[in-house]
Amino acid sequence: MGIANATTTIFLLFATALVFFMQSGFAMLCAGSIRAKNVKNILLKNVLDAAVGAIFWYLFGYGIAFGVPGDGNSNRFMGEADFALGISAVGPSGGNDWIWFLFQWSFAAAAATITSGAMAERTQFAAYLGYSALLTGFVYPTVVHWAWGGGWLSSVPWKKEDGDKSLAYHDFAGSGVVHMVGGFSGLMGAIMVGPRTGRFDAQGRPIAMPGHNAALVVLGTFILWVGWYGFNCGSQGSATSAADAVAIGRVGITTTLAASAGGVTSLFLNYALYKVWDLIAVCNGVLGGLVSITAGCAVLDIYMALFAGFIGAFVLFGSSKLLLKLRIDDPLEAFPVHGACGMWGVLAVGLFAKEKYLGDEDNDRYGALMGGNGRLFGVQLLGCVAIILWTCGILGPFFFVLKQAGLLRTSAEEEAAGLDESKHGGSAYNNA
Repeated sequence: MGIANATTTIFLLFATALVFFMQSGFAMLCAGSIRAKNVKNILLKNVLDAAVGAIFWYLFGYGIAFGVPGDGNSNRFMGEADFALGISAVGPSGGNDWIWFLFQWSFAAAAATITSGAMAERTQFAAYLGYSALLTGFVYPTVVHWAWGGGWLSSVPWKKEDGDKSLAYHDFAGSGVVHMVGGFSGLMGAIMVGPRTGRFDAQGRPIAMPGHNAALVVLGTFILWVGWYGFNCGSQGSATSAADAVAIGRVGITTTLAASAGGVTSLFLNYALYKVWDLIAVCNGVLGGLVSITAGCAVLDIYMALFAGFIGAFVLFGSSKLLLKLRIDDPLEAFPVHGACGMWGVLAVGLFAKEKYLGDEDNDRYGALMGGNGRLFGVQLLGCVAIILWTCGILGPFFFVLKQAGLLRTSAEEEAAGLDESKHGGSAYNNA
């Protein structure tokens, strides 16, 4: 047992480092995708995602996500023990509770970073600190508990006349738990803060506001792709058996193929429509493909990963155009990449999950298009609806209150000058 625990600790520590390194990827992606006058502002927010996220995950988040009282009776809505880690944390990691805390914190920080991209270039710094704390300390960990901490989504009952047992929502590494929460939080923020000045003309037509550095966007995309192996493969939770090794290898392959399919599909889709080989579209397509496979990376057949990424590219494109039609300004396309593709990833499990990977070959509870009875798809859809209602129901009013109090959006003068000059002591670039 000692060797097994040590091996799992090393494995999860390495996975944590990869996921945490994704913060660098988000930082580069965000910096390259916005105008030069706001780079310091977005980079500071990225750094604080990790710092604020760690403090609030420690104080509240981990206990809400995984806290189990001493009597062992877990609350199905949210955890209620081990706030500030208590005296001795009790978690699902087979005794490796401290490393499990770190691994899950890296996920929480990622969810907060997604939101900041959607609201870039016009949000007050104090508002950012508020929603980062709320997201990592309460909103996100509650969803974690539902799906991964013994909550109600991990055991959804069905009618009993045929003797069926309850059925679990399946989200292996967080298309819904992480990416939908971050994406829909960003959507609420983008709606409430309003578009950047000059993003739409008087008739509501979008005006291009390209990012200032495509090289940073590409660098960020590659860093995120690397970090995603920690995200997906690390969610196996252990590496102590031959079965773990097989699963980790298969997850790595599905992750790679979905990302590749998303990027290539976006390349040709944009060329077919606009006759441009669009670099930024390819980068977003890669990320959309990664989000699309995150829920199902362990239960979809390898070839289906290509299809997940392929469809994810169309989901990304369609949702991005819908936001523009609705005059919602999302500079990083955070909602299309994470919210919309995250939902597709969750539903793809309900359609294409293979029975032998779910370990439920006797009751037809697997992908509806793979011969299953559709019940898994129903649970996946229920999970999506619950995550949307919970996230939007908390963050929407929160952003609305900040807006009414004048604490959400920067002034027109500060936005025009750039947040770096007006709030952070000068430009991120010294051209002297």
